[in-house]
Amino acid sequence: MTLRTSTATATLAVLSVAQFLIALDYSIIYIALPSIAADLRLMPELAQWVISAYAVLFAGFLVVGGRLADRLGARRLFIVAILLFGAASAAGGAAGDGTLLLAARGAQGLGAALLQPAVLGLIQATFPAGPERGKALAVWGSVGASGLAAGAVLGGLLTTASWRLTFYVNVPLTLLCALGAAVWIRAVKADTLPTGVPLLASGLGTGTVLALVLGLTFGSARGWDSAPALVCLGLASAGFLAFVRNEKASQAVLIEPILRRISSLRVGAAATALYMASVGSEFYLLTLLLQSMKAYTPLEAGIAFLPLALMVTVGSTTAGRAVRRFDPATVLATGFALAILGLLWISLTLHGDSYVVALLPGLVLSGFGHGAIYTSMFIIGTHDVPAANQGTAGALLTTSQYLAGAVTVAVLTLALGTSPDYGSFRTAFLLTTAAAAGGLGVALFRRRG
Repeated sequence: MTLRTSTATATLAVLSVAQFLIALDYSIIYIALPSIAADLRLMPELAQWVISAYAVLFAGFLVVGGRLADRLGARRLFIVAILLFGAASAAGGAAGDGTLLLAARGAQGLGAALLQPAVLGLIQATFPAGPERGKALAVWGSVGASGLAAGAVLGGLLTTASWRLTFYVNVPLTLLCALGAAVWIRAVKADTLPTGVPLLASGLGTGTVLALVLGLTFGSARGWDSAPALVCLGLASAGFLAFVRNEKASQAVLIEPILRRISSLRVGAAATALYMASVGSEFYLLTLLLQSMKAYTPLEAGIAFLPLALMVTVGSTTAGRAVRRFDPATVLATGFALAILGLLWISLTLHGDSYVVALLPGLVLSGFGHGAIYTSMFIIGTHDVPAANQGTAGALLTTSQYLAGAVTVAVLTLALGTSPDYGSFRTAFLLTTAAAAGGLGVALFRRRG
């Protein structure tokens, strides 16, 4: 192994651990959520924001992170972001009330928003376009998909001892990543182009989604004609209009004109949104189904997720090989087709008492499809993007993913209602199945193109 190869391998290892952390932290909280809510005495509508505070801040400032990675250098931003993420994790573990916990979750989301585009920028800078970068993205995607599933399993194990460990587990890994970046990752030349950082655009976009999710939350809890729901939905509409106007008139836009014209990026953004609205939200529904309807303990729920975690990894690894033999759109379509079958199976059999019959087949199918989707959607989304815009494009893809996740959690919470039963869970799973069908349509459209 040459020196360059060994350095590239070490770089990919550090970046993969960082991506694992980002994905892990989004899903690990699901199983811990009932314990957090009980310990800190959070009402259900407030407990939802333990998830949404992370997702909305993460998605809302990803493009800012991408632009900062281009302007300041991806390696420098990576080290700053991973340390911020670790500090916020430590604060979350030590939080004594809901306010501090939600602030820590928001800070984690902001740290992840800076970290994610730095990771993608470093992959682009380290691995040349073509098969070598494709392999690196496949490894990165496999690790990320595994992190989403492993978070649920690890969350069950850690919550059995204390929910605070689901935060503290991040701290040593962030320190390891910062040290690895300082030792192995070479500096990336900063962009000298006078491109503005779109703080106003990101603020408007984030505020719009925050107001929308709040409006859905208030509408579900207090009624759609309540003042808080109407005010929040009105603010969301006004924020969206202000965002669109700013995109047309500002010099520092969120989505650069050159990126708007790239078909593969548009397809990738649609695929990431529908991925999160389908199998990406499966963790949330399964956690509630297992713990609230089937009375699983956190540990039992974590063990029940193990086949799903394994199949996500198998699906992502298989997709990494398949995209080198078939076109990525075919792999994406296959992943969404399997997701449809798996989610539909669960929706039709979730009332059954047998885990092996009622849930396991659906977990295996949807898990494999999950891994295949996660790997192929980023390869498609960044395929035709110029090298100088890779960081921003990657940020836009992940923005689409997590904004869709935040809105989907609010919609699914609305579908479940205040007293969920098997009928409402079936409705919620059918909604995710419909999203997967939309993803299949997007993949087939790309394949024909």
